[in-house]
Amino acid sequence: MPALRILQLVGSAQDDFYCDLSRLYAQDSLAAMIQRSQYDFQIAYITPDRQWRFPRSLSPEDIADTKAMSLSDAIEFITAQNIDLVLPQMFCIPGMTHYRALFDLLKIPYIGNTPDIMAIAAHKARTKAIVEAAGVKVPRGELLRQGDVPTIPPPAIIKPASSDNSLGVALVKDITEYDAALKKAFEYDSEVIVEAFIELGREVRCGIIVKDRELVGLPLEEYLVDPHENPIRSHADKLKQTDDGNLGFAAKDNMKSWIVDPNDPITQKVQQVAKKCHQALGCRHYSLFDFRIDPKGEPWFLEAGLYCSFAPKSVISSMAKVAGIPLNELFMTAINETLGSKALQN
Repeated sequence: MPALRILQLVGSAQDDFYCDLSRLYAQDSLAAMIQRSQYDFQIAYITPDRQWRFPRSLSPEDIADTKAMSLSDAIEFITAQNIDLVLPQMFCIPGMTHYRALFDLLKIPYIGNTPDIMAIAAHKARTKAIVEAAGVKVPRGELLRQGDVPTIPPPAIIKPASSDNSLGVALVKDITEYDAALKKAFEYDSEVIVEAFIELGREVRCGIIVKDRELVGLPLEEYLVDPHENPIRSHADKLKQTDDGNLGFAAKDNMKSWIVDPNDPITQKVQQVAKKCHQALGCRHYSLFDFRIDPKGEPWFLEAGLYCSFAPKSVISSMAKVAGIPLNELFMTAINETLGSKALQN
């Protein structure tokens, strides 16, 4: 049976940060699976000027040596490649929405959630409203625009409504700290969420995958937080700048994050809530949610991050490995859910 032709959709139409972040995850994914004979990987690399390239690899040299194309030329090129499915690796808002919608128009299936679901999940206030309506606990919050005055008393969390990786996030402990925190958050978005601070507790992430149309809860990932020294996770807890100037993972060293023992009583409770979130949002293939666990052991929904790069260091991949699901099986499960009977069988 011929190898599946898979297009890795990489880069960012927004800025260099998201471009580098996308390349970081996609490189790991390709390195882990490029040798497998059942896959024929192609790369589409989009830069913030919205030009397309189709390099042999994601090395800076190969990217620089590849001719840039306009959208119309790129579409013509893609349609000539007989692509079986797309693996989206773009994390900017246009990448999660417009570029996925493009492949809907081209009738080329892709792994992951649809543009409308990605747009909802990218806006934290809208996501919270939907899961709260499904009976999930969320911190009390309000959505502010420039000039609005917060009414939630400290301690409170300030965060941009549509920004990831804890950019612009702050914990306000005193009312005098509001102005500076809001000013910083508004640098990243025109809308800012102010929400009540949930005391620790713990902070965990739960992944859900779909297999044979059933929702499967994965082992939780827990993050290093401390009521006094580190009460919330910052941008520095997630990503770091490496010595060569590239982005690197900061939370993958078993010091800042680790997989929770599946027998921990919190696991089943969080998995049940995560499945509610998955269904309420209308997710497909997989989903990923962050929760704050209060001192009584109750999970509070924080946000959704509907990504999986199928790299070994990707959160869902790490969770699945602990559950006895190796990376290639995880990837094939997603392919089967995407293509159905057309998928290559193990």
